[in-house]
Amino acid sequence: MAFKTNTSPSTSRGAPEKGTGTKEPFRFPSAFTVLFGVTIAVWALAFIVPTGKYATNAETGAPVPGSYAGTDGGLSFGDRLMELFMAPINGLYGVMNADGYIGPYETGELYGAAGVFLFVLAIGIFITMAMRTGAIDNGVARIATRMSGRGTILIAVLMVLFSIGGTTEGMAEETLGFYGLLIPLMLALGYDRMVAAATILVGAGIGVLASTVNPFATGVASDAAGISIGDGIGFRFLMYLVLVPVGVWWVVRYARKVHADPASSRVGAVEGDVELRAQGVRAADPLTGREKTVLSIVGLTFAFMIFAIVPWAQVINGPAAESFGWQLDWYFPELAALFLVMALVVGLIGGLGEKGLTDTIVHGAGDFIGVGLIIVLARGVTVIMNNAEITGTILHSMENLVDGSSNALFGAGMFLINIPLAFLVPSTSGHAALAMPILAPLADFAGVERAMVITAYQSASGLVNLITPTSAVVMGGLALAKVRYDQYLRFVLPLVGILFVLSMAFVAIGAAL
Repeated sequence: MAFKTNTSPSTSRGAPEKGTGTKEPFRFPSAFTVLFGVTIAVWALAFIVPTGKYATNAETGAPVPGSYAGTDGGLSFGDRLMELFMAPINGLYGVMNADGYIGPYETGELYGAAGVFLFVLAIGIFITMAMRTGAIDNGVARIATRMSGRGTILIAVLMVLFSIGGTTEGMAEETLGFYGLLIPLMLALGYDRMVAAATILVGAGIGVLASTVNPFATGVASDAAGISIGDGIGFRFLMYLVLVPVGVWWVVRYARKVHADPASSRVGAVEGDVELRAQGVRAADPLTGREKTVLSIVGLTFAFMIFAIVPWAQVINGPAAESFGWQLDWYFPELAALFLVMALVVGLIGGLGEKGLTDTIVHGAGDFIGVGLIIVLARGVTVIMNNAEITGTILHSMENLVDGSSNALFGAGMFLINIPLAFLVPSTSGHAALAMPILAPLADFAGVERAMVITAYQSASGLVNLITPTSAVVMGGLALAKVRYDQYLRFVLPLVGILFVLSMAFVAIGAAL
């Protein structure tokens, strides 16, 4: 899922003592710190950037190209100071009035991220509940042991499973629990630790890159862009079908090379590998009826979510979808309720009991509260820009760049713009909430669907998060696998280059269609 920021204080183990003169290594600031800095910077820039607004389409609310006009701003220094003070609050439940001003006491359309915030907590509870039952772990272990005699097929199947988790629910931190299973398994099959790490990191990572309904990437971005999470799902699914096999080919190619010639391994053997290889492949217990039921419910819940958000009237291209009840038009409130209810169902069937249910609900919400707060902080930045009336000015300057460019060039440009943003804000949710309110309207000026801007953003974010050293998923996974970061980079960078070219080509072609 989206990169979760760890807000707990670091332990003192291994830290230099005060007065020793030893400097701690530089650590890139967390997403919270980056967004706090961005909030202050944007608030300060609002005193310098000229103010202005676009006229908006009465039906869609989209800015009308060529309608930008300067304004007098209208906010005193005291008002601007209050805007900074209230930014996180307005980012959570600010409401936009008829004049376009966002505040907590206005009457009008909800602008804050309260709906997305609750949805993030709900799906966090659902995922944590499913993991707590043990059904997902046991399901993967069962597949691994049953296919252990067919090494390359096993790698492909596991990568596809991890990619499905990535494309549907942004599977990332959850993968850390699988290293203990896959490392001895891959070693016993004659592979190395890099194969085990890449099966997880590349599998789930490409799934996130080609997210179809990932709530932490596609969902947050769609909400910030003002469109349905189902818009563009067909094109994103096509990307998934193309890019996942590329990743599988890259890992399987390396695995076969190592199997044929162990000396070609990029990581070599580490202490304990001989013992792990000698253990062989341990058989997993058969799945119980309870575990099979839990896995079925998890799959059906995500399948129903996809059904509920897809704009079937557009897919079927006629009114039949609405007349026969195909079009549910569910959004974040309904989806949050769905995942909360199904979390309880999964917990009850999984036999967690009353205490297990309540403890897991609290634990799951706690694990995902960081993601929700990042979304709120990022939305607060856009509130400051909106109320200071500089959003229109920024759009106007970018409209001039878009004007006259081809749709394909626009799509490629959106992809490239999001690459440095992904390094700056490694949280996919924070990146989406920060960038989409500015970038999505540019699609209107260029005559491109807003869904393509979302595809460009999540492709760039997913690509960067395959290698960024600020990701706990990458660095934590490599630490568990005992693979050095430089070794991983030498293995994965050529693949990243291939994915870069393919992703940009996809976005350019999609924008041109």
